[in-house]
Amino acid sequence: MALRAAILRHVRVPVQTLTLIGLRLKRPVPYGGSLRFLSSHGDDHLTKEEVIDRVLSVVKSFPKVDPSKVTPDVHFQNDLGLDSLDNVEIVMALEEEFKLEIPDKEADKIDSCDLAIEYIYNHPMAG
Repeated sequence: MALRAAILRHVRVPVQTLTLIGLRLKRPVPYGGSLRFLSSHGDDHLTKEEVIDRVLSVVKSFPKVDPSKVTPDVHFQNDLGLDSLDNVEIVMALEEEFKLEIPDKEADKIDSCDLAIEYIYNHPMAG
């Protein structure tokens, strides 16, 4: 118990709170009438259209890509003539755009816009 207390004194976790004023609850709310929202993805999950627009924007802005050839179903190597290093750079740009980390095993599979869109749309931390 002493170790737990010592750790908790040094750990700081940012928390959003919402004070409940004028709401009638069936049971009392702990912590002085406020609720904690620890998840960053309640109602703010990206829509499919937002993901599509942002993925296409990232791919279009890649220096070796002709923006007029970029569509949601374009393949990076077959349709855009990119090599495997370019593919890695696009995946890294997508990670930066959506503020997430794609594991190498998954990143190796993303070789087209539609696979990138599906992966990012289904990722719970994409923002």
